[in-house]
Amino acid sequence: MDVIRISDLTVDCVVGVYSHERHGSQPLRVQLELHLDTEEAAVRERLSQTVHYAATAAQVAFLLRSCRFRLLETAAHTLARYLLCPPSAGEKRGQVAAVKVTLEKPGALLGLGVPSLCIERSASWASFTEEQKPWGTVDVVHETQSAGIYRLNLAPGGIIPLHVHRTMREAEMVLTEGLHCQGELAPPGTVRRWPLGAPHFYENRSDRWQSILCVDSPRFIAEDEIRVEGEPADVPPEPPWGPVLGPSLLG
Repeated sequence: MDVIRISDLTVDCVVGVYSHERHGSQPLRVQLELHLDTEEAAVRERLSQTVHYAATAAQVAFLLRSCRFRLLETAAHTLARYLLCPPSAGEKRGQVAAVKVTLEKPGALLGLGVPSLCIERSASWASFTEEQKPWGTVDVVHETQSAGIYRLNLAPGGIIPLHVHRTMREAEMVLTEGLHCQGELAPPGTVRRWPLGAPHFYENRSDRWQSILCVDSPRFIAEDEIRVEGEPADVPPEPPWGPVLGPSLLG
């Protein structure tokens, strides 16, 4: 297997068991190794046959910033499961066969040392549940004690209707090109964090599948997906993290 590495990715996130760690973010340094066959990508010179490292870095950062982890172990296993997910129907990327995830917590020992955790997993280790929805499917990527990580896949013409949450705090990142959120085109990498009670909806007006990476805190509660009537909330996307992903990077 060939290896794509992303080194020294630094993300501020909530990780730790002590009270001061639960109420504030701290830097986490991430080292990734993605094992896959890149020969087809080399021959065809197409990103769709390999892994787009800028998109992968942005998605990893989104997960770390959106979940509140108590242990490095939980964070590492969450990232490994996501990175080993098969491509969704709307994604253009290669299948990762194995991953090595190293997480370093540089501030934990007050500068006296840097604790870290390294895990290695293969695609055979990761299993995923797919749920059928009226608008498409949901891939259950991973669920922790405090959060659920899901991939929402909208079929052509699919609409996630206007709804609110009263309990779950939801953060979502658009993964594919051509999805509409709140009636407007949402480019890949668009992130919105929905306040409780904010009506929101998605539409797939394209002729191919579209995907969203979703984090619910706590994990998904079916009764908290409440259909509503009226206008969608005015919730702007958050500023881009890292490189802006244009369509030219996704072909």
